[in-house]
Amino acid sequence: NFPTLYFLFNSSLFLLLMIGIQNSKYSRKVNLISTETIKLPISFIIGLSFISGSLTGSFLSTSFINRKQ
Repeated sequence: NFPTLYFLFNSSLFLLLMIGIQNSKYSRKVNLISTETIKLPISFIIGLSFISGSLTGSFLSTSFINRKQ
C-alpha cells in the first residue's frame, strides 16, 4: 500500500508542476555529461528534481522496511 500512496502523491505533484509552469518566463539548458538539453523552465528542473528524489527516497525506505520484516 505504501508504494501506491507514494506514487499517487508524486503523480499529483507532477500534475501540479505541469499546471504551474505554464507561464514560466525563465528557462535554461541543463548540461549533461556529453550534451545539453533544450531550454527548460527553471521551475520544471527544480520540481522534477524534487519529485524524482521523493520517489527514490520512498522506494528505498519501502525496501528497507520490507527487509526488516
